[in-house]
Amino acid sequence: IHPALLHLLYCLLCSAGEEVVRLQELEGNTVTIHTGLTGVQSDAHILWFYRSENADIKIVISLIIRGEIITDYDSERFRDRLQLNRTSGSLTIRNISREDSGVYKLHIITGSISVWSFSVDVYAPVLKPVIRNQAEKRSVSLRESCSPLCSVENGKDVSLSWYEEKERISSISSSNSSERLYLPLNKTNPDCSTYTCVAANPVSTQTTQLDITNICCKSVSGTKGPRDLSKSLAAVLTPVGLIVALLILFLWIWKKKTKQQGKRCSWFYNISCLSLFYYHYLFFVCLLFCFIHSTIYCPVFCLQLVKTLS
Repeated sequence: IHPALLHLLYCLLCSAGEEVVRLQELEGNTVTIHTGLTGVQSDAHILWFYRSENADIKIVISLIIRGEIITDYDSERFRDRLQLNRTSGSLTIRNISREDSGVYKLHIITGSISVWSFSVDVYAPVLKPVIRNQAEKRSVSLRESCSPLCSVENGKDVSLSWYEEKERISSISSSNSSERLYLPLNKTNPDCSTYTCVAANPVSTQTTQLDITNICCKSVSGTKGPRDLSKSLAAVLTPVGLIVALLILFLWIWKKKTKQQGKRCSWFYNISCLSLFYYHYLFFVCLLFCFIHSTIYCPVFCLQLVKTLS
């Protein structure tokens, strides 16, 4: 068939108002545009067109010339990624990309002319959403309510939603794909229900479950207020104060005992008196260790230790 005749036939079909079949595909997949036909006449001429920038590009032409099948594919835009099934007229596109989105038209010419139109939308896979606490960068002096915020990189037809158990409680989308999507949970101090943030487009879904302990409690406990600081200091200073008080008490008792025995000890010059103090102090420290760790048999060990060293 002369190219001018094919063009004329195509123009006549443009005004036929054929029904458009819509397809949504994931980028990188191998996609087959099915016609639904079970058998095309063996002598039929098959043409596939792709609409780009308001112009139709012929991407496949399969003709019968003198009984021989001659099939030619577009080698520029699709680069050997096309495969025609002459039995059904279906077209397979390998490694489809977002740039391949558009309208595809199939023309089958036999004794009559049949036209099919397919609108193909190709999407990139949606990214996994991220959850953080909105209050984590604030100066926290008192315990604040937890305010989880979910976000995801935006894209074509991307939506972001919060689910409580299996019920969707909020959702957002934006036609401006250059802006990141943000969606707060809008729950004051979330309870023990299961909250899930879901990012989705027509061909893919990614979910992130809210970890209350990690997102909320960690953020609140990460910055301590005056009350928390006082508790921390008390926990450290109490055992230190107890040890110092017991040490002073021990020194007072030891000094009183040595005076009653008529001994005037000089720590630096009387070796026997210094040794006596050392063994008493060692026994005291050992007993203090027993008291802290609540060890029953530890006092016996302390006596044996002092006896061995002396």
